[in-house]
Amino acid sequence: MLSGTHRYPRQEEVVYGRPAADAVIEAARSNQASRLLVTTTKSLAGPDGLASKVAAALGGLCVGIFPGITAHSPREAVIHGAREARRLECDLLVAVGGGSVIDATKVMQLCVWADIERPEELARYRAGARADRVDMATIRGSLRMVAVPTTLSAAEFTPFAGVTDSQRRVKEGYAHPDLAPRCVVLDPAMTLQTPLPLWFSTGLKAIDHGIEQLCNPKRAPMADTLAAEGVRHLLRGLPATKRMATDVDARLDCQFGMWFAISGASAGHGMGASHAIGHTLGGMFGVPHGLTSCVILPAVLRWNEAVDADRQRFVRELVGLPASQSTLSDTVKGLCRALDLPTTLESVGIASGQFRAIAEHTMGDRAIRSNARPVHSANDIVEILELARS
Repeated sequence: MLSGTHRYPRQEEVVYGRPAADAVIEAARSNQASRLLVTTTKSLAGPDGLASKVAAALGGLCVGIFPGITAHSPREAVIHGAREARRLECDLLVAVGGGSVIDATKVMQLCVWADIERPEELARYRAGARADRVDMATIRGSLRMVAVPTTLSAAEFTPFAGVTDSQRRVKEGYAHPDLAPRCVVLDPAMTLQTPLPLWFSTGLKAIDHGIEQLCNPKRAPMADTLAAEGVRHLLRGLPATKRMATDVDARLDCQFGMWFAISGASAGHGMGASHAIGHTLGGMFGVPHGLTSCVILPAVLRWNEAVDADRQRFVRELVGLPASQSTLSDTVKGLCRALDLPTTLESVGIASGQFRAIAEHTMGDRAIRSNARPVHSANDIVEILELARS
């Protein structure tokens, strides 16, 4: 008999198809918040940047903009942002940007709750079984956040966050039920300035979420249903955006797709080798996670075919692709090429001489344990990386 647990993040609402600033103002009022800090990147905080426009539209509710978040959410940016939140006595954070901005803002909340003031202090709060780890169930705080995503990373829909330890060049995971934003605002107009390569690559990351859930060895009815619907929306919305970049309906379709595809993670069954290797490529070499999905997901699917070819054919049919035409690996790689995205490790700056180090590091990632085909050693990871060479 099928059994499992589907856990919902502590997220109160998702607002879609409305102007972002209006939705943020409503969220602030419903949470009795009057001192909002906008968190973002330097580029989005510029004179014509989206974050600056949102901040201006918030009027007196906005007490400042923190523009110090960079790629892969380094610990230092998180600490500086939390320091600014304390200084301004803000009562709601508003993250405007992609996955790095949203993940960093999630952990800023934790820093305020737990009075974390130095980057090295974060070590005791990261996920993993260690004697010195703080019991996250004991952490409570009132400061929460609203997310206004500009990409398709889907970080805003989970209670997990990835932050990079710049000294060790390692991406660390953090988890707490209240890390999930109270409100997510899906305004497709907020994505129009997003460079198309970033839009498409984060869309592939969203497809990666859905496919790895659907290919997971364990079944989860609600997660599977959401993942399949998410992949369908993305397969329709991404090519439509390529045909007309200003099509806000197609962009909203993509936003629905990334929302549904990531929702399967609440089943708790984990992702797979594509995500595990992607974490290593991001933390060690700075490769954006969207691009890691473009390069690694087709290789993982091809390697997994030895044990789950039937499941992959079923997934193709489930999301509306003819099972007879090609493999799921070929379909994903073909979509990447159609969207002008890279499909090889060499094209993202990774040489074969680095494969062993990547493989050995990846073996410590928990996502490797839920891959469709069991990964027994670093040699298996090297095999996948070899498949991603061409």
